Amino acid sequence: MTNGPLIVQSDHTMMLEVQHPRFSEGRDFLARFAELEKSPEFIHTYRVTPLSLWNAAALDIPLSELLEGLEQLARYGLPANVKADLLDWYSTYGKLILVKENADFLLLKVADEFIFEQLKHEDTLEEYFTKTESGQFWIATAQRGALKHALIKIGFPVKDLCGYAKGDDLSIQLRTSDTAGQPFQLRDYQQEAVEAFYHSGGKNGGNGIVVLPCGSGKTIIGIGTMAAISNHTLIVTTNNVSVHQWRNEIIAKTQLLEDQVGEFTGVNKVIRPITITTYQMLTWRKSRQDEFKNLDLFTNQNWGLIIYDEVHLLPAPVFRATVGIQTKRRLGLTATLIREDGKEDDVFALIGPKRYDVPWKVLENRGYIAEAYCTEYRLELPKSEAITYAHAPKRQQFRIAAENSQKIELTKELIALHEEDQILVIGQFISQVERVAKDLQLPLITGKTKNAEREKLYNAFRSGQIKVLVVSKVANFAVDLPDATVMIQLSGTYGSRQEEAQRLGRILRPKKKRSHFYTLISKNTREQEFGLNRQLFLVEQGYKYRILYY
Repeated sequence: MTNGPLIVQSDHTMMLEVQHPRFSEGRDFLARFAELEKSPEFIHTYRVTPLSLWNAAALDIPLSELLEGLEQLARYGLPANVKADLLDWYSTYGKLILVKENADFLLLKVADEFIFEQLKHEDTLEEYFTKTESGQFWIATAQRGALKHALIKIGFPVKDLCGYAKGDDLSIQLRTSDTAGQPFQLRDYQQEAVEAFYHSGGKNGGNGIVVLPCGSGKTIIGIGTMAAISNHTLIVTTNNVSVHQWRNEIIAKTQLLEDQVGEFTGVNKVIRPITITTYQMLTWRKSRQDEFKNLDLFTNQNWGLIIYDEVHLLPAPVFRATVGIQTKRRLGLTATLIREDGKEDDVFALIGPKRYDVPWKVLENRGYIAEAYCTEYRLELPKSEAITYAHAPKRQQFRIAAENSQKIELTKELIALHEEDQILVIGQFISQVERVAKDLQLPLITGKTKNAEREKLYNAFRSGQIKVLVVSKVANFAVDLPDATVMIQLSGTYGSRQEEAQRLGRILRPKKKRSHFYTLISKNTREQEFGLNRQLFLVEQGYKYRILYY
């Protein structure tokens, strides 16, 4: 028995004591291979899963290092079954290796005789195996993605060493100063991320996820990867604003000419050596019965690299298309691996494992992202709204609580408190943000705002002409507002940790000022219940909430 901050239980949960002097050490250690489940005031609960161990194994974190760290932190030692399960789960990664035999066939080599026999008699895999030999299966090359997807669903990750088809060549050189004359080079961690993904062009690299906070330059990592591979590249991102931002950054930071970078959107359908599109564009179809014809963009060009921006948002049709393009190098960029649909294993199998990440607080301490203070205000529902809430069905209660009218007055006070700052006010519900914008006479951007008007308002905010901007959830993703220092969150998408990560990221661009992230919650309601879950991500990254009552 030691005086460590961690209690490891036989059900694979790990309870970390918040007030313990070694809490930060324990939190940073667990983030490498465990998932945060609960974060009340005094005890944070983590869970180790096979997928979390496979990602650690893919990062080449030695199991001995994980076990040794647990032994040092665990107050009562490790239960025998936990140690055994960690060993089994970790060692599963690498026992199934996929290699290229020839142009037509791949070999799935299985290093464990018991697993080999299990797979040989697995009904769901029969269609993929064309021939079975001792310790290996023959697979048609075209089944590469489908097999990996099928195997992950029954608990077996595949280490894919088949390599990648070469795309059309394109010389991509990084500038030493951008088009505005500012010096430019990749930061040390950005260069590390590029190399961790690319792996000097070897078979161990070329697919996978880079996990870094918003504001840390994931776009720059994408551009650095493009330069390392120097092939025609397809970039898929979340919206047209992000498409323009990618294009501007590529032209500013590389020697590529404007006519080498195209946008494939509803406005411009131009395919160039570097083409940028959106998930919405790829999944557009005239009706639910029609085919997704734009998905042909994945295969009609000889891309050498496909970049999935905000990869945690990958829609199902794009997953299905990705099954068939496993010969292409695939880079996923995200602030969080969390998917609200629980399909993290699909990302692992089809895009690749986590290749690189750095904790948010590490980058904050090094000055690469802003220092942020997170405050939650809990408000009473006004009497009339509380009565409506009490009589409403559960499905409606969340929205009633989220649209608490008192939030408008508190928002006004917070804006006055930060009158020298650039402030974003964001909400889930259109009626709510419209009312706030109208009552406080503030400019507003929603999904209904035309692209030209959005760009105009965003540019005015960047220049400081507009100090406060009200936005709907359209601003959750890929909106570059570097001077924002305050965010007031009126409401969110239930308990979405993914959304909390993205919204905090809007105010983390490096700057001299501290950033403030305010969340407004109706006290003792379903909104407060969901709010607890949304805190999980921030706690996992090292941020603490200050809770105040209004």
